Amino acid sequence: MRSVLFQLTVILLIVVTPAFAAENTTGPSLKVLKTLPLGGEGRWDYLCADAQGERLYVPRSSHVQVVDLESGKVVGDLPNTTGVHGVALAPEQNLGFSSNGRDNSVSAFDLKTLKETKRIKTGRNPDAILFDPASKHIFAFNHSGGDVTVIDPAALEAVATIPVGGLLEYGVSDGAGHVFVNVEDKGEVVEIDSKENKVLAHWPLETGATPTGLAIDLQHHHLFSGCGNQKMYVLDCESGKVLATLAVGNGVDGAAFDPALGAAMSANGKDGTISVVKETSPGKFEVIQTAKTLNGARTMTMDTKTHHALLPCNVPDGKGGQTFGIVVVGADQPQK
Repeated sequence: MRSVLFQLTVILLIVVTPAFAAENTTGPSLKVLKTLPLGGEGRWDYLCADAQGERLYVPRSSHVQVVDLESGKVVGDLPNTTGVHGVALAPEQNLGFSSNGRDNSVSAFDLKTLKETKRIKTGRNPDAILFDPASKHIFAFNHSGGDVTVIDPAALEAVATIPVGGLLEYGVSDGAGHVFVNVEDKGEVVEIDSKENKVLAHWPLETGATPTGLAIDLQHHHLFSGCGNQKMYVLDCESGKVLATLAVGNGVDGAAFDPALGAAMSANGKDGTISVVKETSPGKFEVIQTAKTLNGARTMTMDTKTHHALLPCNVPDGKGGQTFGIVVVGADQPQK
């Protein structure tokens, strides 16, 4: 009898335990909370979440959809952004900036009216784009050009070009005068002085790393570089030392860090998963969970207000088919 009960218990545990929570022993499990069908035309890349303005900016090849984060509905559209990859916000000027890859330009637009105010020339194929609080400048990373166009949002003009070399991917800022960018074809992370507009260091990962997604833990000075070789590299962002190399899912393009969870995440588009990486003890980093998302969800951003991860891909349309939308991933219990 005991043997039968034991077998039944094991079967029940297998049935009711979600696959995405199987590895998690150090914190709340992440799961898909909902999907937001948006529709519309065009491919997609990097999302930009404005928690304060409660808006989500969604690049769609030739235009940018603007989504209300509360309702999940499209509330506006920014046209004529040919080859757009990303959006950055300059709050003091109430301006947004889109990186128009096929136009070799950045469009400045009013956050309230969504009207373009100026178009600024960049290097070849601007890809990721960010606002650096220390310099109060916009940094557009020119993927094909191998350089960075620095824009002053107050003057609405390019003030510097920083040569880096290689195929530039995602970048992050530490808010203290340093910007970091992945160089995909060279397998390295590059450190930039955002006030002097010059390269400070090239930090190699390893052969075949092909880094794309990049996230930063500001409190502990850690960088998390998600790569196409199904690895995430954890670096000390002050010294460039690689602290850990971890196996993650397939098809990584984006990464994010959530301070509430104290964990980094990689969006694994080919697997349809998120790998969750955490420092479980001083100096020890582990993949604590592999959360299921949807196939094709390869980039991501964090809503810092709700601590939800937002991933663009095709989602169920509620009619038995699929349409473009957003996958919302969060903890199965509220964050403190």
